[in-house]
Amino acid sequence: MPRITGTDLDVSELCLGGNVFGWTADEPTSHAVLDRYLDATPGVLRPFVDTAESYGDGRSEQILGAWMAERGVRDTVVVATKASPRGKEHPLSAPEIRKAAERSLRNLQTDRIDLYYAHYDDPTTPLEETLTAFDELVKAGKVRYIAASNYSAKRLTEALETSERLGLARYVALQAHYNLMERAAYEAELRDVVAEHRLASLPYFALARGFLTGKYRAGERTDSPRAEGASKYLGDRGDRVLAALREVAAAHGVTMAAVALRWLADQPTVTSPIASGRNVDQLAELLPMQDLVLTGEERQRLTDASA
Repeated sequence: MPRITGTDLDVSELCLGGNVFGWTADEPTSHAVLDRYLDATPGVLRPFVDTAESYGDGRSEQILGAWMAERGVRDTVVVATKASPRGKEHPLSAPEIRKAAERSLRNLQTDRIDLYYAHYDDPTTPLEETLTAFDELVKAGKVRYIAASNYSAKRLTEALETSERLGLARYVALQAHYNLMERAAYEAELRDVVAEHRLASLPYFALARGFLTGKYRAGERTDSPRAEGASKYLGDRGDRVLAALREVAAAHGVTMAAVALRWLADQPTVTSPIASGRNVDQLAELLPMQDLVLTGEERQRLTDASA
């Protein structure tokens, strides 16, 4: 059962990315995706949705907030959002964090954020100031837990040590770029810090900007705003990974996307990978990962192919 370590949050094995809400998915489509995700979340686990103040300049949060209010499901959903740079000079200064949190609370139509991230590190602001501001939000009940996104291993360690030294709320999770095509940065250093400090790992771009769905091919045009980003994975290594995914997916009768997400969810330290669907059909390709069980041999085949 996935639980964000150091919290009481039992979450779905798939964290639904809200970055598409208000971007490639309009409000009615986003609500349909959220409805389907809610219906597909099994048992005692809670639907887990990830957004940020910068996604659509707050539009993603607004769409999620309106859906929760209309459906009356705020207490059912685990909501994660982020204090983002958004052109700020000192994005993780105390005044900016306070303003960002209040804006997100309004957008989400809620009185608390379950998991609140520093979206990116801010080297212009002392860690003591950032963490004290987050701690104040926790003590005020506006934020339940805090987390880091896009931090280096060094800065993450420094932040955790600062919280310990000052007796402040500490980061309980890390959101990093990690998937079958992007392994080196996370596995080289970040994974060890996450394991040592018992953090939850919640990887973003879990499908390598859609490349791991198998829909991108050299020389072919695809109607997707992520096609350019996914194209960098084309080549021999990408071909090996897609071939392995295709073989394992065929053996289980599921999509390549579901297999890629399951491999990631099965990795040491990972709690829930983050992936998004811009419509209900795309979401349906992801959901089977929640019930999928890979053999050790299948996981190793994927690991070797992506080495």
